[in-house]
Amino acid sequence: MKFWRPTSPLGGLPYLKRGRSGRSSSYDRTGGNRDFAVVQPGETHVLADISGSGVVEHIWLTTRCYSEKYLRKLVLEMYWDGSPTPSVRTPLGDFFGVGHATAVHYVSLPLSMVFGPRRGPKGPFAAAMNCYFPMPFRDGARIVLRNESDKPVENFFYYVDYELTDEPAPDHVGLFHAFYRQERPTTKVEHASVEANPAPWDLPGLNTTGDDNYVILDTEGDGHYVGCLLNIDNFNASNQVYTWPGEGDDMFFIDGEPWPPRLHGTGTEDYFGAAWGFPSGAYAGPYHGISLASSVQEHFGTWSLYRFHVEDPVRFTRSLRFSIEHGHANDQSNDYSSVAYWYQTEPSESITELPPVETRLPRRWPEHGLWDE
Repeated sequence: MKFWRPTSPLGGLPYLKRGRSGRSSSYDRTGGNRDFAVVQPGETHVLADISGSGVVEHIWLTTRCYSEKYLRKLVLEMYWDGSPTPSVRTPLGDFFGVGHATAVHYVSLPLSMVFGPRRGPKGPFAAAMNCYFPMPFRDGARIVLRNESDKPVENFFYYVDYELTDEPAPDHVGLFHAFYRQERPTTKVEHASVEANPAPWDLPGLNTTGDDNYVILDTEGDGHYVGCLLNIDNFNASNQVYTWPGEGDDMFFIDGEPWPPRLHGTGTEDYFGAAWGFPSGAYAGPYHGISLASSVQEHFGTWSLYRFHVEDPVRFTRSLRFSIEHGHANDQSNDYSSVAYWYQTEPSESITELPPVETRLPRRWPEHGLWDE
């Protein structure tokens, strides 16, 4: 008789393994009900400082802060194995899958926001955020929140659930990474003139290098890429020959390979799992979705798109450069920002400082009509 093996993620739950469950949370140590921290402007608050080896399995948090656009002003950082540089550095809202300093209700497999107008403070404040990306560590984990806003985080509730193990993860287990990038605006590549309202397959211009693409991830090491959030503010649509930014192809250059990359896509909406534009508007799938859709119309406004490579991670052994055209052959100048999620065996040297707060705030807020100003 063959031994039974799990055939789905849930199939592994019956298997017992040795470990010690732990949690770092904001509960009231006096036994009262003030189960939150207060984080003053300029302060850094430690959510978790864990010794030993193990894996972070779940993060939940919610905040109340009255600084406008604060979801871009609070910065989440994670450090593994005593490294002085973080492997995760991203604005809080963007890390959990929604850009433009905005909170919405959506649920994917690794990330979610629980949001609505019925409870909590007025405005984009009452969102509960969850992360289920597994985050292994061999010699300690430290997770912090930096308040770069002008007002305090008056309520910061959180859980960091983890498991400690007697033996560290083997060498081939990667460290979790996430990093925020932006280009505001992207630099338009000029092409030959064309008649008004061309069909998308008749757009002028060629891109045979990928050099001018918007870069989502550029890292060196051994690992695999597991997804991204891409935010687009198509504020400049009236000055574009073709108003839809979704003609931009995705390109994965693996291990320093030359053009053409072995993974070359056919359009932005295609990479994010849709087609023919975004006909559904906002939707939430386990591996791909539109967490924020423009309330104006398809070709204009602000968008947040996510794609998670849970079933199909992109492998690299020396380096990975993942980029996407901003419009066909980079013919559009709009605001782009993103978070890449990946694993690699060593902390990535690509994690640099974020742009200053004032330069990463959204150009338009809130244009989507989710709440009253």
